[in-house]
Amino acid sequence: MRGVLALGANTGDRAANLHAALAALDALDGLDVEAVSSFVETAPVGAVPDQPDFLNAVALVRTTLDPHALLRACHAVEAAVGLDRARKVPDGPRPIDVDVVTLGDVVLDEDGLVLPHPRARERAFVLGPWLELDPDAELPGPRGGRVADLLARVAP
Repeated sequence: MRGVLALGANTGDRAANLHAALAALDALDGLDVEAVSSFVETAPVGAVPDQPDFLNAVALVRTTLDPHALLRACHAVEAAVGLDRARKVPDGPRPIDVDVVTLGDVVLDEDGLVLPHPRARERAFVLGPWLELDPDAELPGPRGGRVADLLARVAP
C-alpha cells in the first residue's frame, strides 16, 4: 500500500536528522521510501511559537505494514534519531517528527491514530512538498480532496 509520511526537525542538525530518519525508514522490513520532496524551511505552527524554524519534507512510501505497525515504526525511527516521546512538548521543539499522513485510502479514527492525519489539510508544509512529488495527489476521506485545491486554500 502507498503511504505519505511528513517529517520535520527543528533542533540539532535538522537536515542530518531528516536524512537519518529517511534512511532508517527505508531500512525497515516492509517499508520502502519511493520518493522524498525537497526540504523546506517553515516557521513553527501551534502553541509554542518561540522556537527555531523547522525543516520539513514529505516521503512517499510503499509498505506492507498495517496502520498501527506503520505508526509504531515511525515512533521507533523518531526514538532512534533522538526524540524522547515521554518528554515531547506538543508542537514544541524536536530533533525529528515523523507523522503518518495517509495510508492508501484508509480512513481511521481510533485512540492514538487518526488517518488521514487530522491537520494535514491545514498545513502548507505538508501539502506543498506532497504536491511536488505527486501533482495528482488526493487526501482521502470526507474532509479530503485534491491536494492542489487544499494547498490553494492554506497557502499565503
